[in-house]
Amino acid sequence: MTTPFTSRTSLRPVSRDDDRELLYQIYASTRTEELSVVDWDDAQKETFLRFQFEAQRRYYEEQFPDAAFDIILHEGEPAGRLYIDRRDDEIRLVDIALLPDFRGRGLGGEILADLLGEGRGAGLPVRIHVEHNNPAMRLYLRLGFVKIEEQGVYHLMEWRPDAPGTAEGRA
Repeated sequence: MTTPFTSRTSLRPVSRDDDRELLYQIYASTRTEELSVVDWDDAQKETFLRFQFEAQRRYYEEQFPDAAFDIILHEGEPAGRLYIDRRDDEIRLVDIALLPDFRGRGLGGEILADLLGEGRGAGLPVRIHVEHNNPAMRLYLRLGFVKIEEQGVYHLMEWRPDAPGTAEGRA
């Protein structure tokens, strides 16, 4: 992104030695509810989560080699991750995830509004795969994303700068 979201929220590229553990913590925090119903002890859950995290990390790096992989900072503190693949024909929001302390505070909406502004300026759609049961689905719909394709447990969602209902004030 060309501009920080606010003076209190910014991005920095994933690159530091300690980023892998931070990224794991962000990933694991998104799976807590899902794993709460599994009859595994903490060690089994951690083993599973680390395996899934590494598989996802490798997949993203292989499938999106030109993507920007960033840490979201809020007031200098790590708040989440944002992975974006800017293509000639779209802006692909590969992944966005916030740590629990930063959820529900408008930070995700602020980041998405900035990304939609980038899409509007470039005349490009913004697309993201969203799990059917993801609580953020309400936010995506409110911002003007529409479901354009179903792929297993995911919806491919798209926001278009020229679509009805995507007026300047909405994003």
